[in-house]
Amino acid sequence: MKPSTTSLPGVILLDPDPHTDERGVLVELYRTDRFAALGIAETFVQDTLTSSVRGVMRGLHYRISPQAKLVMCVEGEVYDVAVDLRRGSATFGQWFGTELSAANRRQLFIPSGFAHGYQVLSERASVLYKQTALFDPADDRALRWNDPAIGIPWPLTAPLVSPRDAIAPLLADAELAPPT
Repeated sequence: MKPSTTSLPGVILLDPDPHTDERGVLVELYRTDRFAALGIAETFVQDTLTSSVRGVMRGLHYRISPQAKLVMCVEGEVYDVAVDLRRGSATFGQWFGTELSAANRRQLFIPSGFAHGYQVLSERASVLYKQTALFDPADDRALRWNDPAIGIPWPLTAPLVSPRDAIAPLLADAELAPPT
């Protein structure tokens, strides 16, 4: 696994080291000791798989209590984004985006204190999340995907958005975790 730093401290883009031969490809997606050596010593407790069609926008979702995510697109292609929601952070309200796809096999590590979302660019996409906290609807929050204060230039201009995400609050009105 080859890590790359991003414009947001703690958000790490990971490129796998695939083993390819005439039979196909083998890729280690997660291994505790290797991730710990990269500074990712989180304990993941839940895996979640989503499947969506072209144009779907999921997010921007976050939690009030701490939760980190390791995200990978296992089918198709998505534009994946993390937004810094850590009060007092020098990069508060800033975002990082990248394409994740089955072809590039990249993973994005998103630490606690960030919102996350993605837009499906291919006809269909499946995204796998490893999470450090179990899903709890009472703790789940969302930000408006097109908040002008955040200014994410999403690749597709008319996404399919859930009713909840369509009316999510702007960053200025969002309920955020207390400062740490």
